[in-house]
Amino acid sequence: MALDETIREQAVAWAVQTGDPAFEGWDEFTRWLEQDAAHARAYDEVMASVGDAAEALPTLPVAENDDAPVRVSRRRWTVGGLAAVLVAASTFGVWQAMPATYTVETAPGETEFVDLDGSHVELAGGSRIVLDRDNPRRASLEHGQALFTVEHDPDAPFVVTVGDDTLVDVGTVFDVKHTTSETVLSVSEGAVVFNPKRQNVEVTPGQRLVSAPGSDAYRLTEVPAGQVGEWRQGRLTFDDARLADVAADLSRLSGVDFAVSPGSANQRVSGSLRVQPLREDPRSLGPLLGVNVRYEGNSWEIGAR
Repeated sequence: MALDETIREQAVAWAVQTGDPAFEGWDEFTRWLEQDAAHARAYDEVMASVGDAAEALPTLPVAENDDAPVRVSRRRWTVGGLAAVLVAASTFGVWQAMPATYTVETAPGETEFVDLDGSHVELAGGSRIVLDRDNPRRASLEHGQALFTVEHDPDAPFVVTVGDDTLVDVGTVFDVKHTTSETVLSVSEGAVVFNPKRQNVEVTPGQRLVSAPGSDAYRLTEVPAGQVGEWRQGRLTFDDARLADVAADLSRLSGVDFAVSPGSANQRVSGSLRVQPLREDPRSLGPLLGVNVRYEGNSWEIGAR
């Protein structure tokens, strides 16, 4: 079976990282391997390609004062050695050149942690982000939700594009949600500038900005700092939210397919809930948000009472 290109790109990135003697992210790497059998298969194929290329290289002479030949583990390379083998692999046609950008995508109900050289992104379920190997200070959230924890550098701002909008970090921790109906930026530490060349709005800790895609209008409200990125702990809070948006958020973050009943899309609800109980019993959503819940077709349909 052909490997998904996104998985192959992730495997390449892990091959480079695990080849670094200073690499410490073995727990994260193991979780990635265990998420999907295709991950381990992709990693093995990448390392096999490296091994094939290494075998094609000339044998290096061993110094007379060496006690024994050096044995190189298939899964442990020095960064310089791995880079050299990758160059050789491309010479022999084993390795395909990696594009500068790469994509990380999550299925509904799963999350992904991405290290960005001092900063990192935590990607929520049902989300897709494009990153740049050459510039880890740039990202493009195509859809879904992500929490950014950024190492601040005034000389190299961290820039996130979200559709037609641009977010420039002047702080530390912020959450971005991007759907077809709205972009939501929430800040818990530092500050983020929303569209510096247009609205030029600085969003500070405890603030949330909501804007429709392609619109110059926006709404700035307060948000408790503890709610920013709370989906990482499996909690969601809705404040006068449209049922259509609630259904979309629940589907993306729980992995359970929720839909909104006809005529109820613009009904608004408020409430706070934990995601795990919904996976076990979607009907438990009813009393939490004051809605009707029923199984209809292949999804759980929610509507106003």
